[in-house]
Amino acid sequence: MATSGKKSLNSVTLLFKLPYYTQWGQSLLIAGSEPALGSWNVKQGVPLSPVHQDSELIWCGSVSVVAGFTCEYKYYVVDDNKNVLRWEAGEKRKLVLPEGVKEGDVIEIRDWWTDASEALFFRSAFKNVVFNATEGVKKESQSVSLNKSLDPEDIVIQFVISCPRLVSGSTVIVTGSNPQLGRWQTQDGLKLSYVGDSLWKASCALRKSEFPVKYKYCQISQAGNSSLELGPNREVNVDLSSPKQSRYIVLSDGALRDAPWRGAGVAVPVFSIRSVEDLGVGEFLDLKLLVDWAVNSGFHLVQLLPINDTSVHGMWWDSYPYSSLSVFALHPLYLRVQALSDAIPADVKEEIQQAKKQLDKKDVDYEAALSTKLSIARKIFNLEKDKVLNSSSFKQFLSENEEWLKPYAAFCFLRDFFETSDHSQWGRFSQFSKEKLDKLISEGTLHHDVIRFHYYVQYHLYIQLSEAATYARKKKVILKGDLPIGVDRNSVDTWVYPTLFRMNTATGAPPDYFDKNGQNWGFPTYNWEEMSKDNYGWWRGRLTQMAKYFTAYRIDHILGFFRIWELPDHAATGLVGKFRPSIPLSQEELLSEGLWDFNRMSQPYIRQEILEEKFGSFWTVIAANFLNEYQKQCYEFKEDCNTEKKIIAKIKTSAEKSLWLEKEDSIRSGLFDLLQNIVLIRDPEDSTKFYPRFNLEDTSSFRDLDEHSKNVLRRLYYDYYFARQENLWRQNALKTLPVLLNSSDMLACGEDLGLIPACVHPVMQELGLIGLRIQRMPSEPNTEFGIPSQYSYMTVCAPSCHDCSTLRAWWEEDEGRRSRFYKTVVGSDEEPPSRCTPEVVHFIVQQHFDAPSMWAIFPLQDLLALKDKYTTRPAPEETINDPTNPKHYWRFRVHVTLESLLDDKDIQATIKDLVTSSGRSFPGKKAEGADESGEKLSKVQLNGKA
Repeated sequence: MATSGKKSLNSVTLLFKLPYYTQWGQSLLIAGSEPALGSWNVKQGVPLSPVHQDSELIWCGSVSVVAGFTCEYKYYVVDDNKNVLRWEAGEKRKLVLPEGVKEGDVIEIRDWWTDASEALFFRSAFKNVVFNATEGVKKESQSVSLNKSLDPEDIVIQFVISCPRLVSGSTVIVTGSNPQLGRWQTQDGLKLSYVGDSLWKASCALRKSEFPVKYKYCQISQAGNSSLELGPNREVNVDLSSPKQSRYIVLSDGALRDAPWRGAGVAVPVFSIRSVEDLGVGEFLDLKLLVDWAVNSGFHLVQLLPINDTSVHGMWWDSYPYSSLSVFALHPLYLRVQALSDAIPADVKEEIQQAKKQLDKKDVDYEAALSTKLSIARKIFNLEKDKVLNSSSFKQFLSENEEWLKPYAAFCFLRDFFETSDHSQWGRFSQFSKEKLDKLISEGTLHHDVIRFHYYVQYHLYIQLSEAATYARKKKVILKGDLPIGVDRNSVDTWVYPTLFRMNTATGAPPDYFDKNGQNWGFPTYNWEEMSKDNYGWWRGRLTQMAKYFTAYRIDHILGFFRIWELPDHAATGLVGKFRPSIPLSQEELLSEGLWDFNRMSQPYIRQEILEEKFGSFWTVIAANFLNEYQKQCYEFKEDCNTEKKIIAKIKTSAEKSLWLEKEDSIRSGLFDLLQNIVLIRDPEDSTKFYPRFNLEDTSSFRDLDEHSKNVLRRLYYDYYFARQENLWRQNALKTLPVLLNSSDMLACGEDLGLIPACVHPVMQELGLIGLRIQRMPSEPNTEFGIPSQYSYMTVCAPSCHDCSTLRAWWEEDEGRRSRFYKTVVGSDEEPPSRCTPEVVHFIVQQHFDAPSMWAIFPLQDLLALKDKYTTRPAPEETINDPTNPKHYWRFRVHVTLESLLDDKDIQATIKDLVTSSGRSFPGKKAEGADESGEKLSKVQLNGKA
């Protein structure tokens, strides 16, 4: 057994014990805040040794310290060189020795490893919103007095239990098999004291002869009702044969065992909300009404899409919420101009009323709504700028946010001055510097009021969103934000921090459920090596900023933190990309496999018969305009059209374009197919490295190869995409994701849809990241529909999301799929209704409410479909995004106001019944008569004949 530290006067021995199973080559150690525990230097920590105790592996280690010692500490799993492999989740442990410890005593500390899923309940979403039960509870001294003198036969047991989910007003006791613990009578149990951080403690002296002691923890409600923890009895025993018996045992028992907590929420973009007050688009202050509706419907969460400024192009393209102009600035679109001042002049008030009428359309008119708001805001700014900008609250806001706010305001000024966000076109301002920034924003300039206007708008957005966020917290509703994976290449962030981005690349996703041709989002990929130099400060800043408003967030495309699909910046589609980081195929490796004709495999394979097949008799026109014949019947692209973006430009601008006026789309598509007709992608930075093209077997380039080459490429393809990268991607994620998670105390969920590497789910589980399950996109192979009752606890389940069609539209768009769903999921051989009736919606929604997932979160459109009166709009119009269209207009508006939804008690009662009957938000309890499976709705009901 390892011992650290020298014996000294008045010293006591701490003996740590922790049950934990490791893999070969791994061991455990303790690092903590004091020198005896390494002063948080893991390599100087206290090593632990394994001991087999019955069927358990117990890791033990001891250290000598002075009596009265206090510290913080954590357990770490390390390799043979003491490199950290993982560490336990949650807050640092705090050790305060029991009262009465004397020199020479041994204090045995029996701990449980804190699992990442347990630690989630210490995140602000639960701690400060859903369960703030200990708020106002009197914190008592950590050393709990025994009120009796000790007998030599006594052993002092200190019971320590974590209760982050305690119901407000409750207390905690421990009850058990011996008299001091009440002989299982809860009213006579040992009362614990609250010592902070959701921890409750109590000590009692037990005779050696009383061991082993069986016990359990119990919550006592304010009304006096007792609720015993779940699971088998706990047990504490002592080794009476040991020559040096521990006099004190600290039972750090982990968390009180309760039924898994399950919550429910609603998802809707801010821009989609409609209210009596808005100007054509949802606003931050509307979130207060949405919170009220969520509370009335039994929900604990409201999920939003990204809310950062996206004003890059100055047109409706900017409606895309994932393409940030700034990852710190809020979007002026969500400003309520009526709330800017208490003294708005009558003519401006009249203008606001007129704008309300003009902008009250079926969908968001992005350009009109934004320009109207900014125009009105400027008028109010001109009237009150000095009063507001000289106020102490504004000055505090400016000082706390100046690091991002000043560059943002300068960028907006330069964008408007040069009439482009492409900062490479800004002459001497193309290169950002602190000196240039200070001159741009200095008081003496003619444009200083333009700069100050941007400050003013951001200040009021901060006030309005903060008001909504505070309101949500008071109502016990979690506001969940969204962390986009990318930023626009013409953004404040790429201007100020150019070295953090690989500007000659673009991000996207390989072909998947969303798009069979892959996606190209256009964002530059990240330079992770550069970002790591300041421990990912840019990311930490983003999360700190988000945490001002949100208590939970969704990590968009979490797969990007393992590896990103990287495309050259001249690509327009998402098909011909490679993963970064990844281990490429080397020239040597390919040669050793008998592959040598690298130009044949990595350049577009274009033969006359392919042209004839693709373009028919028109092939000669295509060949003459776009291709060169380098040998008989073999073609290559001309220099002016040898990339996807060049092809697009040439089709639009060529002098010959009259030849294909009616065929533009099909010609572009055909030329793209030719350009993508390769089996290997040559690395643009190292010509001796190659990557297999996604779905290479679909190409005629592959089909025309000899059998040996085909077999080798099939094997290398599978290895590249499904085997050789796993360890690299795991290590990559474990470098970056913990930094994100530790940057704030928000609850984190990861959007893990798409082509999922094998390493993703184990890493997410290890880090306590909640995954996403969409029924129509099952993560299980060879499955068409997910079964919600089989989802794991650490998931968010949803019938649809913003990136796909709504439940109604999905049901009605494919007759064959609808029939298969009805047969396999509903369990009916009858013909399904062609219309997605409220009964169908009820069945699918109830499946999700009843799922074991921690969260069930529903798009508002899917919830409203529970009532016929909200289904008058054609279902396809309710879709928020079409991922196959990179220029999709994000403009969906709910067709009913929040005020009228709040007046509709029927829809709120229907949803609340579903929440209550599923036991969500009510731990371990289902309403009487609730169907346990949630999957046995009658066929008669589903056919609409009930």
